[in-house]
Amino acid sequence: MINKQFLFTVITCLFLVTSCGIYKKVDTRETPVNAIERAKKNVADGKGISIKSLRKGGSTSYQFSTSNPMWRASLDVLDFLPLSNVDYSGGVIISDWYNENINKVEQLKITVRFLSNEVRSDSVKIIVHQKKCSNNNVCTISTLNNSRINTELVSAIIRKAAFIEKASKKK
Repeated sequence: MINKQFLFTVITCLFLVTSCGIYKKVDTRETPVNAIERAKKNVADGKGISIKSLRKGGSTSYQFSTSNPMWRASLDVLDFLPLSNVDYSGGVIISDWYNENINKVEQLKITVRFLSNEVRSDSVKIIVHQKKCSNNNVCTISTLNNSRINTELVSAIIRKAAFIEKASKKK
């Protein structure tokens, strides 16, 4: 047999839930049946969010990696390196450890970070890590700050990006 106190508690909870506005009756004459029209109405009323514009002819512009001259130039300049992480949305290119088989105990790892899409020298930050290993496989890793490699890579990327940007404006 059902306990009277339990039944009273359930009925009270149902009454409170329906009376405080959690459950709201909807007039079907005012709410569109079509999902797209209902979404438009909710966005217009401020009740929802819009992932893309529901109206035709929206003025959304997308930025793809092929339209960014700094990104394209960096990939062109670093094409000789094995790349371990390339993330356009994060704005980073990370190479794997690399050596030219001249000196087997030294390897370089290059990280390129994009600070803006503008073709300027301060729009890109390059970090070069150097790993030196001894004969007994003891390795030390250091960062080469303000090295010749950094400045040469930045200037090569900027030159290439300026060339790419100039060529795209001619089209």
